[in-house]
Amino acid sequence: MHTSRLHLVLVVCGALALAGCVKPSEQAGESESGNVTKIAPGDDAQKKAQTAMINAKAGDVIEFGEGTFEFGSTLSCSVDEITIRGQGEDKTILSFASQKQGTGGEGLSITSKKKCTIEDLAVVDAKGDAIKITGCDGLTLRGVRTSWSGGPKTENGAYGLYPVLCKNVLIEKCIATDASDAGIYVGQSENIIVRHNRAEHNVAGIEIENSVNADVYENVATHNTGGILVFSLPGLELKVGRNCRVYDNEVVENNHENFAPPGNTVANVPPGTGVMILANRQVEVFNNEIANNQNCGLSICSYLVTTRPFEKDKGYDPYCEAIFIHDNNFKDNGGQPGGKLGELIAGLIGAETLPDIVYDGVIDPEKAVDGKLPPEIAIRIRDNGDADFVNFDFAGIDLSDPTAPKPGEISTDLKPYEGEIPKLEPVKIAGVN
Repeated sequence: MHTSRLHLVLVVCGALALAGCVKPSEQAGESESGNVTKIAPGDDAQKKAQTAMINAKAGDVIEFGEGTFEFGSTLSCSVDEITIRGQGEDKTILSFASQKQGTGGEGLSITSKKKCTIEDLAVVDAKGDAIKITGCDGLTLRGVRTSWSGGPKTENGAYGLYPVLCKNVLIEKCIATDASDAGIYVGQSENIIVRHNRAEHNVAGIEIENSVNADVYENVATHNTGGILVFSLPGLELKVGRNCRVYDNEVVENNHENFAPPGNTVANVPPGTGVMILANRQVEVFNNEIANNQNCGLSICSYLVTTRPFEKDKGYDPYCEAIFIHDNNFKDNGGQPGGKLGELIAGLIGAETLPDIVYDGVIDPEKAVDGKLPPEIAIRIRDNGDADFVNFDFAGIDLSDPTAPKPGEISTDLKPYEGEIPKLEPVKIAGVN
């Protein structure tokens, strides 16, 4: 009896000792709904990580340990209901600095169709976009950092966090820096919450583009070229963005030079832009701190200000409608107009500075009644403290001689924009409080 027990104890102890010798990258555990595959830094990390992403099943977790991972090509995943996580954005670093031509442009490329979560890691120095997610319904990006080690440069990837054609998107507690287009970008998507993030030293800090139903709140956008952009652009599958609330954000000191590659739409964003609404509708901007943006605090513009053609896109609408700007705190904006558009407006109004709020005054002539938008789709601006304003009447400008506008068409009078339109409903995503 004693011998048998001793033998059993030795066998169990030996098994435990062997288990303790298994490398973290080779361990597999279980999550509440699937397996957990752990990856440790090392020469074989790329192969192990990509293999795990190919072989994963719904509910599985791929977990990167602490340390810096050196990857030479894109990591891609198409598995539904997958979680990719690290130990924290300052502890798990996925570096793509050694990425070669022809090995994919993104750091992480995700094409999962349903329920993907990426959390608690950093993606740095991708040759293209840091994290691109396409066509996912139920996406969460949480505690993720994207950056480029050399700081803001034209050669950096376009986007940090880049969901496109997605639904039910939550981006929270992330940090995005140094992107040559947008740090946090959501395009052609529906039902979006972007909250508690920091976007810094990008061309665009946070951009919502051609998307429907978005809440952007309690973020910090600072030291970008433009802080928060709500755009609709031609030539895309989802034609026009609408229903976007931008509130309770700090949009301060977005005065970085524009380092977007020439020809990109955001290359037209003037340095020193706080919030910019372009060709969008049903946008509500409220309770924001918008301060020390040298070009202007907030601008409302049609796509016409880009002077780019769009007529071939028959489904595209280039105008702004139903814009409600209220209860914001504007302070010390417009002190140093920049970019072609900023300098043009300053020349038109004959001033060295611009007001807090700038409007191009362009409306859809087919919807106008007596030269104005109907009340239900009007531009409304109210209760913004001492914020000043200009309608610079872009439609009346002769671009061959922009210094000679027609007299009386530029106005700093806010009275025509008093009143309100219905406030937008909060975005709701199942399971998200």
